[in-house]
Amino acid sequence: MSGKELRYGFTTGACAAAAVKGAAQMLRDQAMVDEVQLTLPCGKGARFRIEGGVLHDNSASCYVVKDAGDDPDVTNGAQIHVTAQVEMFTKNRIVIQGGTGIGKVTKPGLAVPVGEWAINPVPRSMILEVIKEVFAVRCVPATFTFTISIPNGEELAKKTLNERLGIIGGLSILGTSGIVKPISTRAWTDTVDTAVDVALACGSRTVVLSTGRSSEMAVQRILKLTEESFVMMGDHFGYSLQSCARKGVHEVVVAGQFAKLVKIACGHEQTHVTSSDLDLVTVASWLRDNPATAHLENLAREANTARHLLEASGFDKGLIKLVCSKVAEACAELAPWLKVRVFLAGYQGEMLYFDR
Repeated sequence: MSGKELRYGFTTGACAAAAVKGAAQMLRDQAMVDEVQLTLPCGKGARFRIEGGVLHDNSASCYVVKDAGDDPDVTNGAQIHVTAQVEMFTKNRIVIQGGTGIGKVTKPGLAVPVGEWAINPVPRSMILEVIKEVFAVRCVPATFTFTISIPNGEELAKKTLNERLGIIGGLSILGTSGIVKPISTRAWTDTVDTAVDVALACGSRTVVLSTGRSSEMAVQRILKLTEESFVMMGDHFGYSLQSCARKGVHEVVVAGQFAKLVKIACGHEQTHVTSSDLDLVTVASWLRDNPATAHLENLAREANTARHLLEASGFDKGLIKLVCSKVAEACAELAPWLKVRVFLAGYQGEMLYFDR
């Protein structure tokens, strides 16, 4: 441990609200703004630098550069642009809309209805609050339109799961607290919850939880389900399985390659753990206790990795069935009321085992 304290960052929602406040103040005062201060939903105060100000009589534009702190976020450094326009002597109205690089929702089950811009409820509420704060003393009837855009948002969205979730054309404006915790798993687990919601809203009775893209592609060749049924759980096995159980999923397929399934079989709810040696010792004890696989005990104890064990065993069917049965037991312990099947993907994309 280096002892270095990791920096917190800000959500796209917080940055959008800050840019809205900057543009609103410029429009109100007909003067440039260098900085704004916000109170975030978590209760913390934060200052944001306002960049790229452009001012006209009836409109103002600016942007905030997103700082994700020390969190590995694809939107770190993205420019969150806002253009504020006013149409005087019309019906009092506030319009918040997306522009270039902001996605639109096309599937049910998300926090935003189908057909709407992907600006989530908490960021939308933050934006409304800062607009009302800036224009609180103005009583002249007017329509205020705030357009949020991210110039490279559509390109950045390709690095996210947005398209699978039904958010097309760009990024989402997200965040519930306003801050991003460094190296946090929250973004991933939130995505899992959302993906399960979308699957259920689209009528999926079976949800496939995959540890990675390779195992997902392998199971997709076998199970002809809708795209929404496939949820990338990554290393978050325990959380994802329990999310499915909480939300009432009918059936789950847990799909992964051998090394990841060994970790699940050994009881790791989070598979990003460095316990390969201990896991192989555990597997060796299972092999010893089963007459059909006892001859593989020493191989398991001497193997460098789980993959090495699998390949050195000649893809022994007894070994494969044993590990997959232990995965099923681990699932039953975490969510005993949930029907679970196990799919083992080979390292060349083939199916090695499927509990049909």
